[in-house]
Amino acid sequence: MIPIDVTPNHPIQEQPTIGLIGMGAMGAMYAKLLSDAGWNKISVCDLPEKFDTLKRTYQDVPGITVHPDGHAVSRISDFIMYSVEAEYIDRVVAQYGPSTKVGAIVSGQTSVKAPEKAAFDKYLPQDVDIVSIHSLHGPTVSPIGQPFVIIKHRSSNESVNVVESIFKCFKSRYVYLTYEDHDLVTANVQAVTHAAFLTMGTAWAARSSYPWEQGQYVGGIETVKVNIMLRIYANKWHVYAGLAILNPSAKIQIDTYASSATELFKLMLASDQYGFRKRVYHAREKVFGVTETEEGGSTPIFLTEDILDQFTIGGNPRHGTSSPTPAAAYRTNSHLALLAMVDCWARLSIQPFDHLALAATPIFRMWIGVAEYLFRSAARLDAAIYAALYDVTHRSDDLEFVVAARGWSQCVAFGDFELYKDRFMQTATFFEPRFEEANKIGGAMIKAILESNIAK
Repeated sequence: MIPIDVTPNHPIQEQPTIGLIGMGAMGAMYAKLLSDAGWNKISVCDLPEKFDTLKRTYQDVPGITVHPDGHAVSRISDFIMYSVEAEYIDRVVAQYGPSTKVGAIVSGQTSVKAPEKAAFDKYLPQDVDIVSIHSLHGPTVSPIGQPFVIIKHRSSNESVNVVESIFKCFKSRYVYLTYEDHDLVTANVQAVTHAAFLTMGTAWAARSSYPWEQGQYVGGIETVKVNIMLRIYANKWHVYAGLAILNPSAKIQIDTYASSATELFKLMLASDQYGFRKRVYHAREKVFGVTETEEGGSTPIFLTEDILDQFTIGGNPRHGTSSPTPAAAYRTNSHLALLAMVDCWARLSIQPFDHLALAATPIFRMWIGVAEYLFRSAARLDAAIYAALYDVTHRSDDLEFVVAARGWSQCVAFGDFELYKDRFMQTATFFEPRFEEANKIGGAMIKAILESNIAK
């Protein structure tokens, strides 16, 4: 019997055998963090053909034993975590689930829970507990303070306590959800947010140039948009495909986002100032609770433009100095991506601040931060509205954005992973020469933003 308050300091015979099936980026992150914490019995496996390579990788890592397949891991582990792509979870659980040790706790680290739940219910023996999890951050982000979802599906309270004890070393913030609530929340904080940045990248790639190197999309809000876009495209395509295609709530939100972008762009083409302004300010009031006659100023929840400017791609950081590109020097644009996002939230009656408090990812924190920065200031919002209606400088970019948004929405609606991969990789290849710089600068920016929020 595993003590519910078990720690790596307990005698080894009292510690659980922790099994990890799937050693991709997230599985490897879990293995490293658990090993570094001092857990002594960590059993891992990946695809059988990767056994020899995996064994060499972990031959000198304390506490980790590599096994040929999931059968070997499942038979001996007290806690088992499936860390495989949501697209393949049914097949993998069908293969290894019947070998699960009697009385074990089984979990999944998939980003979409609907297929995981179905697979666990279908293939796992009745004499095991199911307590699922999800770290709402990527493998390169520190887990400290990040949301760590725990889903009590078919288990005792004691099994939940054991899971809490195993992952206490992550120093994450536990969030308790159902399978269904998890997918609804992650559709907003992950899937549709990623879709916005994927759309930006596809639109900019259509120009066949890096716009920030042409003096466009530089400074302040643009710094966040460019850095996160590059960071997403530098990642693996399947990370985002499963989130979008396999989550029913995500499909609805991504389709609505594309629809919002399209309808706003039509109002821009018609120079319909009354209709455009009314729609934007209606979304502002519904999402941020600020009426048209209110300025809506508040203490910003994220960094100032002066600090964000330090993380401009291709720029020279000037720590401790004033902004190298003062706000007055920025070329105002429509910020159609942000206008469409807030319009989408308003149409679906989504309260993003509820999700921010519940289970926000680092990327979602920055996305809602720049949205708030734009919408809470009547001056900034009016400037964006004016640019959308009367400044055609960025009109061709806005057209490409709308085309890209509809393209991504259709791609997700088709449910075709290969089509998603081809679309993703085409854009990723274009931006690849900037990935190394973007990962360094983007990582520093995320760290600075998170630290600034902790300090408040």
